[in-house]
Amino acid sequence: MKILFISSEAYPLIKTGGLGDVSGSLPRALAAEGHQVALTLPGYREVLAKAGPLSFAKALEIYGHSVRLLRGHLPHSTVELWLVDAPDLFDRPGNPYLDPEGRPWPDNALRFSLFNRAVAELVTAPPEGAWMPDLVHCNDWQTGLVAPLLWEWPARPALLFTVHNLAYQGLFPWETFRDLGLPSRLWHLSALEFHGQMSFLKGGLVFSDFISTVSPTYAREIQTLEYGCGLDGLLRYRSERLVGILNGIDTEEWNPATDPHLPRNYTAQTLEHKADNLLALRQKTGLDQDQRGPVLGMVGRLVEQKGVDLLIEALPEILRMPVQLVVLGNGDRRFEHALRQWADHFPGQLAVRIGFSEALDHLIEGAADAFLMPSRFEPCGLNQMYSLRYGTPPLVRATGGLADTVVSATPAQLEQGQATGVCFKRASAESLLRAIRRLVRLFHEPEVWHQMQVNGMRQDFSWQRSARNYLQLYRRAIEANPHRPPP
Repeated sequence: MKILFISSEAYPLIKTGGLGDVSGSLPRALAAEGHQVALTLPGYREVLAKAGPLSFAKALEIYGHSVRLLRGHLPHSTVELWLVDAPDLFDRPGNPYLDPEGRPWPDNALRFSLFNRAVAELVTAPPEGAWMPDLVHCNDWQTGLVAPLLWEWPARPALLFTVHNLAYQGLFPWETFRDLGLPSRLWHLSALEFHGQMSFLKGGLVFSDFISTVSPTYAREIQTLEYGCGLDGLLRYRSERLVGILNGIDTEEWNPATDPHLPRNYTAQTLEHKADNLLALRQKTGLDQDQRGPVLGMVGRLVEQKGVDLLIEALPEILRMPVQLVVLGNGDRRFEHALRQWADHFPGQLAVRIGFSEALDHLIEGAADAFLMPSRFEPCGLNQMYSLRYGTPPLVRATGGLADTVVSATPAQLEQGQATGVCFKRASAESLLRAIRRLVRLFHEPEVWHQMQVNGMRQDFSWQRSARNYLQLYRRAIEANPHRPPP
């Protein structure tokens, strides 16, 4: 198959979150399966600096802006790279979506509409030497106009739209729709109009042959009022074309046997070596060395989605238990301040590091006894998969991808030897506390705990597994495309 993958970020060129991980890893995995894959990104300043050799392919003018299509390769891969170089809109410092003050760029609608129009041009009038894709795979709201722009083209490829987080929809006022000069037919409740606003995301949901999201449970959840963000009716209507596929992880970067960030590497056969990493983590973060209970790690954005408010509410009781806690992340200033205050009062039991450190992230995964992810919702989640691979049983709320990847230590699962972590259902501090108490009891049963660790390390969360699932979906989308050329 010939697959054109469209994203607003991709590791290692630029990354703000899980979308960047997926967009850097899935195209490589698809290419490794023998398919022809190209990745298209905006030509941000950081991307142009990291992309390596690029050649000019075509000049365009969109919305009065000079645009160049540049061609290269995703570093260290066979994946072809197309960059939409529009310096007026993308040659900016820092975050792809936010200005230096952390606010959305005021011209984001223009920036990503131009990017989508350039993608449509790449497909319908490809530069010399470019190939026609069998399928265009778009991701999140920043690519939501590609499908509407291609929908009526007689020779269009199949269209797949992946939702990585339904909460981010690309909403803009009607005046923006008017100013972007989009076809008037798209201003309709069955197209881009969403409660009087223009929704980029809705364009992808309505006009793609298939929709996917990043876990089977999240695919079901977003069809409900609680998780549907106002789009649950549309998603139920399209449920026969909605599929959940778990993300994978980079099993080379996240490998406890070779991880250079760990003082001591280990495998499922040498789990006792984790003790050396725990010693290093306690030294690095100032935790007491003589604590006998489990050390819990937590890494991620400090926002309500991640259940940080539940953790803070539960901290008075947690800190009465024989546990230690290390938190790494940043986000809501209220939560940062509250965690710092608690850490100041319990310096040997609670360590908080505001910001992000890749080295500390890996050390926490490879040293902690267990990992906390009490998310209110979690489309897929990656850290719980890292934790399982590192023999660090996760404690999670059973939602989205967390429910799909962690086998809870219920009596039945423990008896069958299948448990890999601890799950709780209600998004409340009380439920979180009960789960932590259960985890502490399990920790003090060495044989049971060791079996949970080994079970987790045996799981297959590779991108190869995910890629094969996507390839099956691609074939379905190609067969469903009414514009598919005859065989």
